[in-house]
Amino acid sequence: MSKEIFEALMGIQAASGVPAELLIEKIKSGILKAVKRDYPDTENVRIELDPATETFEMALLKTVVDGEPEDPANEISLDRARTYKPDIALGDSCEIPLNPATFGRVAASSAKQSIRADIKQFERDRLVEQYKDKEHEIVSATVQKIEPITQNAILTVDRDEVYFPRVEQLPQDRFRAGDIIKVYVVGIINPDKKPSVKISRTHKDFVKRLFELEVPEIYDGTVEIKAIAREAGSRSKIAVMSNNPDVDAIGSCIGPKRARISAVMNELGGEKIDLIAYSEDDAEFISKALAPAEVKSVTLAEDGTRSCKVVVPENQLSLAIGNKGQNAKLAARLTGYKIDIEAEGAGQEAPAED
Repeated sequence: MSKEIFEALMGIQAASGVPAELLIEKIKSGILKAVKRDYPDTENVRIELDPATETFEMALLKTVVDGEPEDPANEISLDRARTYKPDIALGDSCEIPLNPATFGRVAASSAKQSIRADIKQFERDRLVEQYKDKEHEIVSATVQKIEPITQNAILTVDRDEVYFPRVEQLPQDRFRAGDIIKVYVVGIINPDKKPSVKISRTHKDFVKRLFELEVPEIYDGTVEIKAIAREAGSRSKIAVMSNNPDVDAIGSCIGPKRARISAVMNELGGEKIDLIAYSEDDAEFISKALAPAEVKSVTLAEDGTRSCKVVVPENQLSLAIGNKGQNAKLAARLTGYKIDIEAEGAGQEAPAED
């Protein structure tokens, strides 16, 4: 059993990256449970486990008493104690060595099961702790494998293998093994059971974090992203506001020679980005959100519902609606309003659901 323990220790450490010191404590705990099963009334047990010297020792500790012990599980007579240590005295602690082989298969199995359970719990705790600070952030990942049929991928993030389903990839993403890519950490799924890391490139906050990386004014809070609406891989509308009257929010996001916005679009595989100046005035915000279309008027519902009617020039109707209604739908998501669009002087309407 000694050889098995050290082989298991080395194997688990290599596979999981768990520090040897912590593994040893877990293994000792598992062994102690097995000992307690065979010696349930014994209060004190010494377990020494040293992988450097491959020392594995176990002993029951009993107090030396005069005469017959009243508590045989924890006491031993002086005469018997001296068979283990000739110079032992009354009141000393006598070590009674245990041979792992005497445990039998049941005790050994109990120890191994306990060790596995403890290691699994440690892995759960480590994963949750490791990604707690990465949650809602962008991390770099290395593509390990692409499934040919599904195009689902296996990535490596900080030595951990993370499953990356095709649904969380952009439609235009085409990865190969060895590629280093940026992904957004959505969070930890099932942290109390079998935790796994959820990552995405389609999440709207992936775009937000990319702008934070490229635009110093967003990172330091001078420019604020107020809202994002996104059709991943196709188009995003981003409402921005400056907290400094001397700083142009949209210009900061575009950057010199469009360098900043181009960097973001390149990471997104050419996804189009509409930068919208945020306004506290809902009607003005809705009007700007329908860019690039020109808007004649916005009438908010008088009943307090978040709905409105928008009038655009007749030649701007298709532009306001967008291909398959995309422009209107994104504007509705960005503003939180149900938008009905009609051409000036006509009764035609094109609703955009919130």
